[in-house]
Amino acid sequence: MFPERLLARSTSAELRTLGSTPHARPGIRTQVLLVLAMAIVTVTVTAMCLFLIRQRLRAQVTDDLSHDLSHSVVAFHNLQAERLSALERENALLAELPTLKALMTSGDDLTIQDGATDFWQLSGDDLFALADPGGRTIVAYARNAAADESMRAAIRSLISSPGKHYLIHGTSLYACSAKALYFGSDEAGTLLGYVISGLSIDRAVRQISQPTSVEATFLSGGRVVASTLNAADEAALIAAPVTPGASTNPHMVRLARARFLSAVEDLSPQATLPLQLVVLKSLEPAERWIVRVDRTILSTGLLALFSGTVLMIILSRLLTRPLEELSTGVRAFGLGDTDFRIPRHGTREVRQLSEAFAAMCAEIEQANRARLESERLATIGRMASSVSHDLRHYLAAVYANAEFLASDRLSLEEREEIFADIRTAVLGTTDMIESLLTFSRTGKSLRSSPELVTTLLESATTLLRAHPDSQGVKLIAHLGEPTNTAAFVDAKQIERALLNLLLNACQAARIVGNSAMVEVTLEVQPQYLSVYVKDNGIGVPEGIRESLFDPFVSEGKQKGTGLGLTLAHRIAVEHGGGVTLLRSVPGETIFQLKVARVLQHDDDPASPSAASQRSGHRL
Repeated sequence: MFPERLLARSTSAELRTLGSTPHARPGIRTQVLLVLAMAIVTVTVTAMCLFLIRQRLRAQVTDDLSHDLSHSVVAFHNLQAERLSALERENALLAELPTLKALMTSGDDLTIQDGATDFWQLSGDDLFALADPGGRTIVAYARNAAADESMRAAIRSLISSPGKHYLIHGTSLYACSAKALYFGSDEAGTLLGYVISGLSIDRAVRQISQPTSVEATFLSGGRVVASTLNAADEAALIAAPVTPGASTNPHMVRLARARFLSAVEDLSPQATLPLQLVVLKSLEPAERWIVRVDRTILSTGLLALFSGTVLMIILSRLLTRPLEELSTGVRAFGLGDTDFRIPRHGTREVRQLSEAFAAMCAEIEQANRARLESERLATIGRMASSVSHDLRHYLAAVYANAEFLASDRLSLEEREEIFADIRTAVLGTTDMIESLLTFSRTGKSLRSSPELVTTLLESATTLLRAHPDSQGVKLIAHLGEPTNTAAFVDAKQIERALLNLLLNACQAARIVGNSAMVEVTLEVQPQYLSVYVKDNGIGVPEGIRESLFDPFVSEGKQKGTGLGLTLAHRIAVEHGGGVTLLRSVPGETIFQLKVARVLQHDDDPASPSAASQRSGHRL
């Protein structure tokens, strides 16, 4: 049955090669790749949506706030127009009062100052002043402010410029109206002086701020003259650059407590000093709203990511599970296991792939069976050819010599010589049959016992000297101390292996003629015993070195089955070692036979014999 075992081992090795790819990277799992791709797409889409929506919201908020600021400025101008119109009507009524005209005709400043108090209280305004025809201020009253020279100068500037309506005094700002007093009609009468009435802008600022939720500030010469801001924001606003005339182009400004969108209106042409109106709209409410929208989008994205991940894991598992089963089947088939289960579920493509793989497996198994049968027949043919050639050689010798023995004309010496030839042929046939039987029995349990390898080697050399192929070959042995060569081995098999190795060396050395020599050396090691056999033949041909220990491999020999080295190697492997060709050049060939001194049980996974069998040696 040995040809079948050899072919089965060869097929198993090829299947293992099919099932494993050396140096192959494991790669990323399909399920992980699908989940990762889904997560990347979800995160990317969420980030893009968040960015685009945030930009759109900011643009929309900026646009809305810009409109609010523009409307606030328009509302301020409309309110101021109404207030100025009311002040002008009030001044017109005062200017027509006979008592006021009579007071102004007195021409005495003290008299006018004494009488002006009643008119100021009557008007209820924040600012009241009377001036002579030249614009000189005779009397001026202001709430929470003193009528000093700066106020008088501002009133003179207001009277001299009819288009100005805003009077700036220190940190106070007034919307004012100046009306001329005439004795007689306005067209033909005599100019008696001027009456000036004004209202504080603080009221107007609050009226703008409360309904529209905007902040308004009036700046003049780097100081605040009216504002709804707190002190910290006022200081930040003064430090910030202010561009006059930019009410149609709002810009961002950072104050102490928040960011604001600001619009600036230049009122300098209507004021006694440079004056700007700064209207601000806080971005904090809008930003809080944008943050809430961002959180909503992020929450939605995270929910989509979690839901998508769970769904993708389920879907990818349904998709990749048949592929994993198919991959497991491919590896199993590569290792020679034909009982694996090919998946019949999954997507259409997976099912088609499974069917194609099943068909491929069937074709491979059929091809392997056909090749196994052909190799079995070829092996049997080689064995039959080798055995039949040697058997014919030995039988021919027996037959011919038997005919000679039948003759009565032979002498006793000739009969003994012929009988010796017949015995040699019979021994050769017996030796060949014994080799075949030993080859077929290898792999079975060993009958190990404590033996001295020196004794076994001496017995092998004794048998070698009696063999015809050792005639004319000089044998040199270095055996060492017998007591140091104890080993737990099967004596009969080790003796056979040593004899085959020595006989192979003798057959190779005889080619060189009378100088043929074989040298055997026994080397003792703590765990192993090594026997080195050296001959001076022409060396092992290059063509058979790879298959030297395969059965029926023999080149350059006129007889022999080609089982000698195969048996020696297999016996050595079963004893925890092996046979190795160490060197082979013309004139020097060295073989090493190595065996373990103590063999463990075959069932022990650490056993040399078990390890050798698992390693899948080519025998």
